[in-house]
Amino acid sequence: MTDQAHGDTPIRRPDGPPAGVLALIVLVFTIASVVAYAAGSAFWTGFFAFAASIPLGIYAATIYARQLRLGIRVPGPGISFFGGISASVMLGVSGLLGWAQSRVDGLSPAVSRLVREVAFVLGGVGFVCGLGLLIAGIAVPAVILRLVPRWLAWAGLVLGALGEIAFLALLWDGLDVLLPIVRFLGLAWLAAMGFLLPRNRHDVERRTPRASR
Repeated sequence: MTDQAHGDTPIRRPDGPPAGVLALIVLVFTIASVVAYAAGSAFWTGFFAFAASIPLGIYAATIYARQLRLGIRVPGPGISFFGGISASVMLGVSGLLGWAQSRVDGLSPAVSRLVREVAFVLGGVGFVCGLGLLIAGIAVPAVILRLVPRWLAWAGLVLGALGEIAFLALLWDGLDVLLPIVRFLGLAWLAAMGFLLPRNRHDVERRTPRASR
């Protein structure tokens, strides 16, 4: 999108970091964190979890700005921004707790277990619920305004709903299975949306004639 400066000179508005790339970075760091966890390294598990939280927050801000440029004036952008920042904070604190625990010796078993449980809840249920809101806040306007292929937008609605249902894992352990599903498929979905979501209303206008043929 461009504006006119000094009457004639067009200036392009900065679009921000590439959202699709940001989501892929989050996904890579998340996979690295899981691999480190499987290897029994609390230090690297926490390190990569915290590393993933930073580009996730930037992604949320970038997509929020893009939705506003698209003229979306419904709660969706605000919900997605709130969810993305919440997920980023939850994941970051979880990673720092795990990292700090790996650096301290002599913790009592009770304290050590408490730190592990808090880190798990924040990085598991807390993160996934925030991620679900981020996804839903992007998917709902995308469905209504047909901003992306319908199957992709509806997949986001399903993932967003699963992300919110996942909070019931605090009551029933059987629902823990939703956590990795929403985490990995959700991040992959965010990457796809980062690449496919129109950058401004001019992009939407260019796509609409093709879609109507």
